[in-house]
Amino acid sequence: MNDKSVIIMGGQSPALPRGRLMFALDATASRAPTWAIARELQAKMFREAAPIGKLDVQLVYYRGDECRTSKWVSSGEQLAHLMNRIDCEGGYTQIRRVLEHALCENEKAAVQALVFIGDAMEERIETLAAAAGELGTQGVPIFIFQEGRNAAVRRAFRLLALKSGGAYFEFNPNKPRAVEQLSEQLNAVARLAVGDVEALDRITKTAALTDQRTCAARD
Repeated sequence: MNDKSVIIMGGQSPALPRGRLMFALDATASRAPTWAIARELQAKMFREAAPIGKLDVQLVYYRGDECRTSKWVSSGEQLAHLMNRIDCEGGYTQIRRVLEHALCENEKAAVQALVFIGDAMEERIETLAAAAGELGTQGVPIFIFQEGRNAAVRRAFRLLALKSGGAYFEFNPNKPRAVEQLSEQLNAVARLAVGDVEALDRITKTAALTDQRTCAARD
C-alpha cells in the first residue's frame, strides 16, 4: 500500500489522503439486475470514505464487443450519472482488458484497489492469473464479487483475488441481507482505498466467512 499519512502544510488544516479505486463491472445482458443494485450502492462508498480521505473512482465496464472506462470522478452523483447512461448488452467477458487497464492506470498514478463484480469468466485463466499477479506485485489488490454459484467461475475468481492479494466474495441477491452485505463490503474497500488499514481486516474476515459458507454448501 502507498503511504497515506496526513499532510500538514504551514498553518493549514491537515489535508486528507486521496485514494483511487477502480470500479469494474460486467455489463453483459445477464447482469442488468445487479447493475441497478451497484448503481444504488456506489454513493455509499463515497460517504464511507469521506471522513478518512478523498476518494476518486473510475468506472470500467464491458458489454458486447466493447470495454470502456470513464473519467475519474470524486462524487457518488457523478458516478451515478455515468452509470445511468449505460445499458447492459450481450457479449463475452473481457476481464483481461480490465486487468490490463488497471495496470496501465497504476503506472500513471497509484491505484489502491480494484473492485470487480461479475458472474462469468470465458477467458484463459493463465492469462488472467498472470495479470492479477502483476497487479498484486504493484500493490493493487482485486476484490471480486461473484454473482451466481458457478463452481468454475468461483475457482477462477478466487485465484485472481489470491494472486493480487485481494479477496473473493459471493453475491447472491436472492439471499437475506445480501444487498446490505454487498454494501458493507464495498464500503470497506472504499475506506481501505483512502487509508483505513483496519478496513482490510474487516474485508478479510468477511471473505473468510464467504468461503466457509461456500464450502459448507458444497459439502
